[in-house]
Amino acid sequence: MSQSANAPQSVSQELAPPPLNSPRTLKGVLISEESLRDRITQLAQMLNQDYGDKPVVIVGILNGTILFFADLIRQLTGPIEIDFMGVTSYRNGTSPGNAAITRSLKTDLKDRHVLLVDDILDVGQTLTTIVEEILLQEPKDLRTCVLLEKTARRRYPIAADYIGFSIPDYFVVGYGLDYAERYRNLPYVAVLDDSHLG
Repeated sequence: MSQSANAPQSVSQELAPPPLNSPRTLKGVLISEESLRDRITQLAQMLNQDYGDKPVVIVGILNGTILFFADLIRQLTGPIEIDFMGVTSYRNGTSPGNAAITRSLKTDLKDRHVLLVDDILDVGQTLTTIVEEILLQEPKDLRTCVLLEKTARRRYPIAADYIGFSIPDYFVVGYGLDYAERYRNLPYVAVLDDSHLG
């Protein structure tokens, strides 16, 4: 895998016009369906190379990661198990509150290889909370994979091992990410018009 493939892809602040059938509340498209598909294939190739034939427990964080998680694991070639944790911090706003675990894991992670998959690393509170919770189970190793990262508002000293895209400080929706539980079904990552943010 080349050095450039291991680094997150940087995304320009320039937005593409939303498709004609998209919600009127969108300012524009930040990451297209094609770019998402290509980058997730690259991430899967990195994971296949790094894990090889090792059995891995892949933990997805509900609800935002569900589309990314599904597209990623379908390209993994080694033996995997899956489980999910529920964590919330944004609730109905755009500023994170305290991270709270809403669904616990059912899988015993002791002495297991664990890959944690989340949608976005922003302030860092959610990922820090989840990592601390998983480490209590004493896994053999723990790696983290996020689709998006924003560094502008990072308050916790945490970094992901695998990152899809590094994005500007926009509030993004689509491809699993929501605002007040809306927009998760969009097949691309978009930015909401500021006038619609509470």
